[in-house]
Amino acid sequence: MTQTPPYQVTDPATGEVTETFPFATDAEVAEALAAATEAFAAWRLRPVAERAAVVKRIAELFTERATDLAALITKEMGKRPAQAVGEAEFCTDIFNYYADNGPGLIADKPLPGHDTARVEYRPVGPVLGVMPWNYPYYQVARFAAPNLIVGNTVILKHAENCPTSALAIAQIMKDAGVPDGVYVNLFATHEQVAAMIADPRLRGVSLTGSERAGTVVAAQAGRNLKKVVLELGGSDPYIILDAPDVEAAAETAWTTRMENVGQACNSNKRMIVMDNVYDDFVAALVKRAAAMTPRAPGDDSDEAYSPMVSRKAAENLLAQVRDAVSKGAEEAQKYVREASSSVTGTPAPSTSSASKESTYTSPSPSYGGSAESFRSGSSSAYGSGTGSTGSSSGTPGTSPRRS
Repeated sequence: MTQTPPYQVTDPATGEVTETFPFATDAEVAEALAAATEAFAAWRLRPVAERAAVVKRIAELFTERATDLAALITKEMGKRPAQAVGEAEFCTDIFNYYADNGPGLIADKPLPGHDTARVEYRPVGPVLGVMPWNYPYYQVARFAAPNLIVGNTVILKHAENCPTSALAIAQIMKDAGVPDGVYVNLFATHEQVAAMIADPRLRGVSLTGSERAGTVVAAQAGRNLKKVVLELGGSDPYIILDAPDVEAAAETAWTTRMENVGQACNSNKRMIVMDNVYDDFVAALVKRAAAMTPRAPGDDSDEAYSPMVSRKAAENLLAQVRDAVSKGAEEAQKYVREASSSVTGTPAPSTSSASKESTYTSPSPSYGGSAESFRSGSSSAYGSGTGSTGSSSGTPGTSPRRS
């Protein structure tokens, strides 16, 4: 019996299951591996200009179908309609980039100092992508596009709550002229993923997901000496030093934090704020939080927030918020539905889960101070990008605060 969640569409706004899909059978997995292996032999030999032309058509179809594609992921994982359309259209940019630049990127290059030697870039064979739910199209695009250009074949295992968007991507590939076997969508179980990684025909695996999933896939890839790429979340800080315009800094912080309702690896999970602007900054965040309302069907306004991907995700966030509060933080503003989002108004201790973990939604912990701020920003175990606003020197006599 598999431990894999079912492939189904569950409306995050209501919890209603609207569509279900069966797991792939072991025979279908075997067929997918065989098809990807057979297709690789021909796909790798097609001139790169021809592969680029196919990728160019994929790019066009993402924009042509953006409205329909957006509706699917709004239903699957709750993405705001405007952001859902934007994500589909951004995939056009990704596929176009590789169609336009990919042939040059993989062209043979001379080896300096050796006139008769050159560096060649060659495809390796079938590769497996295990993709996440938070950006159902974008994540697939940035995995599939370069692999299609270089001549690899792609097997795609999407998140279990994104089956209709996974099928829509597969249809785009077919309609764009991608040959059979070059792109294969599979509703695979976790056990079947492990079996594919162990199969000698599969040459690599790329996963975007949780640390837990990454640990499992990395172990399986290592055991079978397979190439592996992992992206496992983040806990990025946004550092506000002596901001001359606190309102503008708060607007940037709020807008980036609420992108995809905070369900993004590069979202500013923590805010590090100098003491002399801290109170004004938190007040500006609270003002924005208080103005938000749950998004009703058909509402695409900036003042409405979308549901989180699932009730479990909301409950996990609530546990992180309660942990921070139990260790001394104060909630300055709650949203409806059991604090599906919150702004903390006094420091969240460094020992709290909100300070260390990837809060995959939109609570807003804050910190501050120049050198100490950057030390705080680097204190998470996650790889992080860091954004900052204000002078790098700080103001004498001020100190960092967290929330």
